[in-house]
Amino acid sequence: MRLGLGLWFAAALGAQNLEVRAHTLANGMRVLIHEDHDIPNVALYLFFKVGARNERPGTTGLSHFFEHMMFNGAKKYGPKQFDIQMEKNGGRNNGYTTSDVTVYTDFFPRTALDLMFDMEADRIRDLAFDPKIIESERGVVHSERRLSVDNNNMGALHEQVNAVAFTAHPYGNSVVGWPSDIEGWSLEDLKSHFRMGYAPNNCVLVVAGAVSEAEILALAKKYLEPIPRQEPPPPVRTREPEQRGERRLTIEKPAELPLLMVGYHVPEAAHADTPAIAVMNALLTQGRSSRLQSRLIERDQLALTVTGRSQPGFDPGLMVIIAQPRAGVDPARTEAALHEETGRLGAAEPGEDELRRARNQLIAAHYRGLKTIAGKANTIGGYEVFSGGYQKLAAYEAEIAAVTPAEIRRVAGKYLARRNRTVGTLLPEKKEAAR
Repeated sequence: MRLGLGLWFAAALGAQNLEVRAHTLANGMRVLIHEDHDIPNVALYLFFKVGARNERPGTTGLSHFFEHMMFNGAKKYGPKQFDIQMEKNGGRNNGYTTSDVTVYTDFFPRTALDLMFDMEADRIRDLAFDPKIIESERGVVHSERRLSVDNNNMGALHEQVNAVAFTAHPYGNSVVGWPSDIEGWSLEDLKSHFRMGYAPNNCVLVVAGAVSEAEILALAKKYLEPIPRQEPPPPVRTREPEQRGERRLTIEKPAELPLLMVGYHVPEAAHADTPAIAVMNALLTQGRSSRLQSRLIERDQLALTVTGRSQPGFDPGLMVIIAQPRAGVDPARTEAALHEETGRLGAAEPGEDELRRARNQLIAAHYRGLKTIAGKANTIGGYEVFSGGYQKLAAYEAEIAAVTPAEIRRVAGKYLARRNRTVGTLLPEKKEAAR
């Protein structure tokens, strides 16, 4: 988000047979339209397929930087005018950046449709590179890094786990940017990255709400189609080598309690194992009856919280389990119990009742995620970008329902293996004894 590192695209969001009309403009921009006339509002999402994955040493954090810069003026609508005009017309906006995408979100009354297309076209075509604004936003990003990473235990540990888990692939890059890179971006770095990543042929536009296919297509052709296409980001050819042994790291910093994070390499979002991995994660971490919450929190009282999450990606990424040990509990005990439970899941098939509960949790989350036009726009765009097309969204419920106990045992044994994990522990920094 503009005041955060991004939004985790929930693995559970998925699959309703939403009617979508798809078009590709002459300049390569993909346009997806979903009509929903329940309220007279519109959600407009722009998915640019550029993120930390497309950055190199020296330029990390540029995609996140443009999440900020895109709100700071262009040729027609000057500094801060995007927000000002949006608010005048009863709308709101935001953005988020991940390792794979930078996404801009607009939510507004349908009466502002023409204005929104005009403003979006202005900043895509003619974003301003005012040196004073660049330096100001550089400072804002530095402050955000201090807030969300340097002075945030979860952010600091997550950044380091990623950096250790990926030795070759750029998923090990910091999304917000390494400090020295933030300080060193040149004007040419910025212009080159913008030209490459924020071109219409590298974008999926999703419009959901009180619209018609004809009017959105007409607006897209009027405002967006004249924007010239550019050379797309170079392909990321690097594949992370198979991990052949557990990796470990420890951070010591001021903290009230320790924090434990375990990352497991898992396939890309479009992989056939993704539904089974989602159910496996739910079995382990979702709800009080899940295996890790039941064991670590309810029974043994080794942790205050346990969560599990994964972020969809173009390439194989990480599934992460995070546990907050209780005060006075050695993090090693919490970790040992966590590994014992993941090992059990790979050694024996789960019962049908337990599996049904996990599947139902994911399907319920799916419906909750599709209650709003913003949720629909985000989900449609996510499927189009990561899963091989928005059409795959319709199969989500059936894919989750089809996951078997044998599949859970197989994916747990394969992906939760010791050799495939990176374990990060944050320990409270010991204070020097008073003299």
